Amino acid sequence: MSRHVAVLMGGWSAEREVSLVSGAAVASALAECGYRVTSVDVGRDLEALRQALTPRPDVVFNALHGRGGEDGCIQGLLEIMGIPYSHSGVLASAVAMDKDMTKRLLAAAGVRSPRGVLLGRGDFAGGHPLPPPYVVKPVDEGSTVGVTLVERGGEPVSQATLEALWAKGSRALVEDFIPGRELTVGVMGDRPLAVTEIIFDRSIFDFTAKYTAGHARHVIPATLPSDVTEEAMRLALVAHQTLRCRGVTRSDFRYDPSRPGTEGLYFLEINTQPGMTPLSLVPEQAAHLGISYRDLVTWIVENAVWQG
Repeated sequence: MSRHVAVLMGGWSAEREVSLVSGAAVASALAECGYRVTSVDVGRDLEALRQALTPRPDVVFNALHGRGGEDGCIQGLLEIMGIPYSHSGVLASAVAMDKDMTKRLLAAAGVRSPRGVLLGRGDFAGGHPLPPPYVVKPVDEGSTVGVTLVERGGEPVSQATLEALWAKGSRALVEDFIPGRELTVGVMGDRPLAVTEIIFDRSIFDFTAKYTAGHARHVIPATLPSDVTEEAMRLALVAHQTLRCRGVTRSDFRYDPSRPGTEGLYFLEINTQPGMTPLSLVPEQAAHLGISYRDLVTWIVENAVWQG
């Protein structure tokens, strides 16, 4: 009998629509590979989710993105239910979703990231929290949701921008803006895949640039000095291993080529459940190495474990 895989998708985060596309693509590929597939659009009703996972599937492919699905919550529920699931466990998922905590842990492992400060309610006295240019973003969202760039000579970050973040229960992370190039590296198990450069038509790689066709293009492999390529791949693996991630992750970087050697390479964040849409970066990197989409999702399923 073929293995039964439940594909979790949707959710209630700002990335719901992206997750639905990822989940549909994963479910279709797994069915083509001979798995028995159940697609589950996840909501906040835990009893409804429990029923959708009864009888228990052999494994869950977690195609959720953002809060609720990528931050350890769903992972904890699946462990309580004793169901093996894809991607990272509770601790790695929770830590990786908190960009400030990730920066602190990786700094101890020698991974450079932009200087940053956290702003919670009561921490903002007006003015510039850092010398511009700087980037303001939620500390615990993915997919560049809510990212704002304050340019040199521009007005300080507004109270309204911060209030919009705080209204979601989020602290704001303010970081130095690193000029230069946007890079990303996927990791599959213990193997860095490739370095992709993302070239976009906006001042910052925001949600629109990431998910709207025509706003960005991918160069794979990125045209870089060999030492920068090697260092980006090494740092992505260090991030994956330091946070004790498993399965597939993707780490994002900025690279300032005006600095010597690898000094211009800065880690931004790690994604523990990278997108699996037709525009997504990890499937593209896997294909560049001769790993088909079907083989990628099969590998993710077969490497899923119960961490309880």
